Amino acid sequence: MKEQHVVADRTLIRTAQVISVIFTPFSISFLAFLFLFLFSYLRIMPIQYKLIVLGVVYCFTILMPTLTIFLFRKINGFTSKDLVERKRRFMPFTLTIISYVFCLIMMHRLNIPWYMSGIILTALIMMIICIIVNLKWKLSEHMAGMGAIIGGLVSFSVLFGYNPVWWLCLFILIAGILGTSRIVLRHHTLGEVLVGFTVGLISSLSVLHPMGNALFRVFLF
Repeated sequence: MKEQHVVADRTLIRTAQVISVIFTPFSISFLAFLFLFLFSYLRIMPIQYKLIVLGVVYCFTILMPTLTIFLFRKINGFTSKDLVERKRRFMPFTLTIISYVFCLIMMHRLNIPWYMSGIILTALIMMIICIIVNLKWKLSEHMAGMGAIIGGLVSFSVLFGYNPVWWLCLFILIAGILGTSRIVLRHHTLGEVLVGFTVGLISSLSVLHPMGNALFRVFLF
């Protein structure tokens, strides 16, 4: 019986690790653009345009942060577990923020519409809030990303005029599974998971929702 419990615990931990890797915060922005190009009216745009935008987003939100954080770990001799500690998360956050700033500048120069650039701005604001809060408390960036996705679904449903119920059900379910995984892995407490989700949700609604983003649209233009 004891061995069965051990096997079950190991399976649960491995499953939680896989879920955390799949829904890493680095992939959120890229997946948001991919969904827009596949499931909204933006799918009618030329393939060259979509590839350029996806390439820019991938380079500055996945490749560059991953590469710079990897080099930071190698130079300082840190492991991925070392960066879980709150005091060692500031430099990875800072490197990621710099990459997102360059992405936002590049999209502005390419005259990308505000509702697309707003995805990057949402992630940038979310990370700045997280790094400030992390001075005292360790928020869950994974859950902040999920909160941003759900806020984005609500915002784009108003902007594009579609019913988001089924998508919301799917991503709320994923958010619950992901939050549970972060708690199972003991990377975050329930409070850190819930507050992280709230930060992402509010950031997304503030930037992307047509009723609340007037200031950010001025900034993006």
